Amino acid sequence: MATETAAPASRRLFPLHALAAGLDFERYFRWRRAREGDPFYVRFPGFGAVLFTGTPAGARELFRAPADLLEPPRPNPIEPLVGPASLILTSGLRHRRDRTLLAPAFHGARIRAYGELIRAATLDEIEGGTSSWSPANTAPWRPAHTAPWRPAHTAPWRPGTRIDSRAAARSITLRVILEAVFGVRARERRAAYTAAITEFLTAFSGPLLLVPALRRGAFGRAPWDRFVAARDHLDRLLQADIAERKSTARQDDSDILGLLLSTRYDDGSAPADAELGDQLRTLLVAGHETTATSLVWALYHLHRTPEALRSLRAELREAGDSPADLAGLPYLDAVCQETLRLHPPVPIVLRRVTEPVVLRGVRTTAGDTMGLALPLLHSDPDTWDGAARFRPERFLDRRYGPFEFAPYGGGHRRCVGASLADYELRIVLATLLGRVRLALPPRYARGRTPLSVPHNIATGPHRSIPFDVIE
Repeated sequence: MATETAAPASRRLFPLHALAAGLDFERYFRWRRAREGDPFYVRFPGFGAVLFTGTPAGARELFRAPADLLEPPRPNPIEPLVGPASLILTSGLRHRRDRTLLAPAFHGARIRAYGELIRAATLDEIEGGTSSWSPANTAPWRPAHTAPWRPAHTAPWRPGTRIDSRAAARSITLRVILEAVFGVRARERRAAYTAAITEFLTAFSGPLLLVPALRRGAFGRAPWDRFVAARDHLDRLLQADIAERKSTARQDDSDILGLLLSTRYDDGSAPADAELGDQLRTLLVAGHETTATSLVWALYHLHRTPEALRSLRAELREAGDSPADLAGLPYLDAVCQETLRLHPPVPIVLRRVTEPVVLRGVRTTAGDTMGLALPLLHSDPDTWDGAARFRPERFLDRRYGPFEFAPYGGGHRRCVGASLADYELRIVLATLLGRVRLALPPRYARGRTPLSVPHNIATGPHRSIPFDVIE
């Protein structure tokens, strides 16, 4: 029989709760569960209350809830980034139809075909790729009051160089997704996309993400105006590529755009260009930011845990250099899974119910939102021994079920690109560690782990973590 639980935090105290959650998301969620048990309510600005669970039993109930009774919550904080037609935001028949359209792009053989591309992007970054952006003089699409940007080539990773890990990781993963989605190999076209995506993501600041009331224009000078201009510029690039590929009638599905243009829905129709643009924008944004964040955290924890780094280097020395050799290494796999356990790139899973659903004994009503807090699930004491420690060996000792370990969500809405993200993280990490030796500056090697805060569609360290190249 369904029971009741504590009501959402009072409106009088809500601003204090919102501030606490924004400053240290994971600590706030642990405090709320310790204080109120599981499940518990959290209220978000402009969004309402969410009933959260963080246990395997709760994950099972949420992921196994009937698909027809669940939909993405609206208003959704990331809708301005990905668009209303994004697979992330659709539901019901529309979601099943679009997922069927996109899923073939992420099947095993196609993912493995990207291995050399991933390795080449990583090696290019080590040799001095385009991974950062700085002010330039001209960019006609931008509002006059904002500073345009230009690509800046970084120095090769030579001994004595200090690396901005977040910029480097984003550079690698963005190049991979551009080539995988569009087949973009020309440096100028890649630079145009990199500039557009960088400005697009930079313009969608934390306040715009968390406070919908700020999404208002002010004569072209408000943060929202800057974001809309950046989004429009990126969309023009996307639509130009769609039109070009249609006009040349290329029957080339070696990249994801080609595959999408060559496939049809069950009724024989093709996606509209605007809808296709939303899916491509979702792949560009989600497909590089989340993996880049995971790469930074993996490097950070390995260089704080010498025994794990030694074990991984020993495994890499015995392996071949090809992506096929690297992808199946057990300790490399364990390192990546442990990184995702400690730092799931999207740390909460949200579902809005269209009919009453019971979660952990609490009855929700139509229109309510329920959620899974992955940092709580991934540190549940009944599942994870010494959960605060980075210990990849735990993934060699046993297999964890989908209701215990869910870095990409679960159920019918599990991330469609999870296989590409997993594969890319392994190849990039192995390639980096096989070519260079890095060290954390003392402040990061011995200090507290940086807080994880929202960065657009993902969460990551609140500031970039630097590394020194030592060999």
